Amino acid sequence: MLVVMQEGAAESHIQKVIDRLVSMGFIVHRSSGVLHTVLGGVGPVNDFDPIEFEVMAGVKECHRIVSPYKLASRHFRPGGTVIKIGDVEIGGSQVIVMAGPCSVENRDQIEQAAEAVAGDGAKVIRGGAFKPRSSPYSFQGLGEDGLRMLREAADRHGLLVVSEVMEQAQIPLLLNYADILQVGARNMQNYNLLRQLGEVRKPILLKRGISATIEELLLSAEYIMSGGNYDVMLCERGIRTFETSTRNTMDISAIPVVKSLSHLPIIADPSHGTGRRDKVLPMARAAVAAGADGLLIEVHHDPDRALSDGAQSLHPAQFTELMGQLRTIAKAVDRSI
Repeated sequence: MLVVMQEGAAESHIQKVIDRLVSMGFIVHRSSGVLHTVLGGVGPVNDFDPIEFEVMAGVKECHRIVSPYKLASRHFRPGGTVIKIGDVEIGGSQVIVMAGPCSVENRDQIEQAAEAVAGDGAKVIRGGAFKPRSSPYSFQGLGEDGLRMLREAADRHGLLVVSEVMEQAQIPLLLNYADILQVGARNMQNYNLLRQLGEVRKPILLKRGISATIEELLLSAEYIMSGGNYDVMLCERGIRTFETSTRNTMDISAIPVVKSLSHLPIIADPSHGTGRRDKVLPMARAAVAAGADGLLIEVHHDPDRALSDGAQSLHPAQFTELMGQLRTIAKAVDRSI
């Protein structure tokens, strides 16, 4: 259920509503907006009358939330969520570009990537230190050494860091190096990992599973948020269909759908979404036009020799071209890059 307090409601009135919700068996999540405080009650309680709360002092309105995801629902924060990391805001008027190689290979490679993407306007560098590969014989990442190289290159060029966490035991290590922790498509329904990430206080980038519905994606976000971490951004990275022309099918329609259902920022990953370098630019352009709050782009100085996902990685010159195109598109939809 959702209780919206009146503008300027006294803290004592808010606390009385919270106490009432708790006494009924709800777990209460509080969201304070510009004008109104919203109290989200999550629990198995169904036999209550919203009027019980609407007559309480300081209450503006009370609603049942019928969707299975309560905290991720647009109703919880109608104005949308803006995730702030330093001077970077994800979910605001600026489309945030996160770019870099699929995986950290060596110091020179990640330094070149950081210099290139920062010079073209990216705010975040991406790079994997732990790589979940379909084949056990493929490159699996450099581990902590890779994270250290990534952090050092990011700091030299004024960038934030996003990197993937694969299991619970890796969380403390990632917290030392990354500003954003990424949950990959294969772990979208790793509920033990999601619950643990709900206890950390760094933003989480949650990728849509390979065959997941939008509702399943939002329910996975709910696992994180129910632990108290509301700084979750969703990522459309393509889904598996019967089509074989691309690595995955990039679901551009998921962007406006998520926008209507949830207050969480939505990021688009056209690199994994298509798996083809020549398709990344048009799908990135389409994602910004569709309302994406950010892009996750793979960039490598020598993609033909990349240790992972070279076929979908842009050359730095292509990334420069893309950023110029995106600035024009963003302006047309009242955004900026």
